[in-house]
Order: sequence, then C-alpha cells, then structure tokens
Amino acid sequence: QVQLVESGGGLVQAGGSLRLSCTASGRTLRSYTMGWFRQAPGKERDLVAAIMWSGGSTYYANSVKGRFTISRDNAKNTVYLQMNSLKPEDTAVYYCAAPSYDRWALTPDDYDYWGQGTQVTVSS
Repeated sequence: QVQLVESGGGLVQAGGSLRLSCTASGRTLRSYTMGWFRQAPGKERDLVAAIMWSGGSTYYANSVKGRFTISRDNAKNTVYLQMNSLKPEDTAVYYCAAPSYDRWALTPDDYDYWGQGTQVTVSS
C-alpha cells in the first residue's frame, strides 16, 4: 500500500505563490508517475500537472502552463507543485496521486492512490 500526504496549502492573495508537497510512504514511488489534481466545489477533479518517474516528461493543464511547475525528489519520495501568479480561479482542494504501477497517467481513472487533499484559497 501507498500513503500520500500533501502539505503546503493555505490562503494567499492573487498574484502570490504557494508550494505544495506530497510525501509518499509505504512503498517507494521512484518509478511511478505522480500527478497533482484539483477539485473546486461543484466541479470535477481535474489533472493539473503530472511528472514521469525520471522527471524527464511533464504535463500541465493549459490553465496553469507558465505559472505552475511540478518537480520531484525521488530520494525523499516527494513531489512538489510550485504555484506562482495564483488566480482566484485556482482556488480548490489539491490532491496528489499515483498509479499502482509504472505508467504515464493523465486521467483520474489512471490513478489508484490518493492523498487527503490540501485546500488552496486565492483571494482577489
């Protein structure tokens, strides 16, 4: 089993920055794709960014390109999401997730392990 724990959420003004962290325990995620999703009230859970185990390939939703950066430290079993130039529409609960085996994963159904989520609120 894999446990994922997110941290780093909070309240920030528009234009500000936050860095989310997700640390895995129970199994090394060194060879797994990791993803960050977000879900706003009344909306579906959408993929924000994903990164392959090597860090060589990344994916970003169009809405966050140029503002968010996903990275990982395999030695620490941790993935990060640096969020800059935050906008009120970025307000959501952010989740990190991992599939149960090594594959490139871009939809929620591809992911089997989920963190509990961390709230990000951007005020205007």
